[in-house]
Amino acid sequence: MTPPLHIPSRRLFLASTAFGLSMWTVRGAFADELTKTPAQTEGPFYPNKLPLDTDNDLLVINDGITPAVGQITHLTGKILDLKGNPVRNAVVEIWQCDANGVYLHTADSGSKKDKQDKNFQGFGRFTTSSTGEYYFRTIKPVPYPGRTPHIHFKVKKGGKDLLTTQCYIKGHPGNDKDGIYRGLGTAAPTVTIEFAKVQESKIGELAATFNLVLG
Repeated sequence: MTPPLHIPSRRLFLASTAFGLSMWTVRGAFADELTKTPAQTEGPFYPNKLPLDTDNDLLVINDGITPAVGQITHLTGKILDLKGNPVRNAVVEIWQCDANGVYLHTADSGSKKDKQDKNFQGFGRFTTSSTGEYYFRTIKPVPYPGRTPHIHFKVKKGGKDLLTTQCYIKGHPGNDKDGIYRGLGTAAPTVTIEFAKVQESKIGELAATFNLVLG
């Protein structure tokens, strides 16, 4: 569990963390020729009613002091074009189920109110700067019946959807049993990432990097 964040400094922290913490930057992450990130299904559970809080910290809702249940993950990356140029002012959205496998969607949470983690935001947004970087604080994704752990991504710019995809946990045994993952074929490694322990963390936090390449 993470200690409560101090308000009002939280918003400033959320806006600056992606660019101020080099510990989550992977050097040499980009090859000379980039491969386009494969598009994947949006799925049935993109929020049909967005939460009041849509910032990039999914662990704390608004000014709440009770954090979501789950393994804290610092999820970072860059939005790039095929030439490796950063895409600035792109809106990156993520959504995922909570630690109990429940999505922020009435078709799912409506029948699972007793299981839903009310402290998990379930959805977040971040607008990239000139570096193309984004940052989210969320939980490590968990499996639920029929799906291996994953996080949904949507990239938008100028009101236009540019890419919808998902990322997965490297080495998770459920990957090879997941139909959507298997359908990626040779493109699967481009959306499969490591969730590594943050050595400096005393509460077991993880760091993951997912770079998205737009066609």
